[in-house]
Amino acid sequence: MALQEMGGPLERRRKAVSRAGRILDVLDEVKLALVSGELSLSQLERLTRAVREERAATEDAALEGVLNEIETRAAVELAKLEMARNAGLRVTGESR
Repeated sequence: MALQEMGGPLERRRKAVSRAGRILDVLDEVKLALVSGELSLSQLERLTRAVREERAATEDAALEGVLNEIETRAAVELAKLEMARNAGLRVTGESR
């Protein structure tokens, strides 16, 4: 019984570290794409999905704040991509 109780918190911590690692990997990918000017919709969607999954598994107020900031930044970048896409379509439509 005692070993099972010890395994519970340790297992939850291991899973939390794994999820955090996945978010950090996606954030790193997004950062590199932003720097190179090649950010894609799929990268931002993957980041948003990872944040949503982590949010469902956390009860930590500080982590919630960080996730809110990441989610907000992803939404801003998505809006920028949409604006650029719409501007490109208008320019393409006008030149024909």
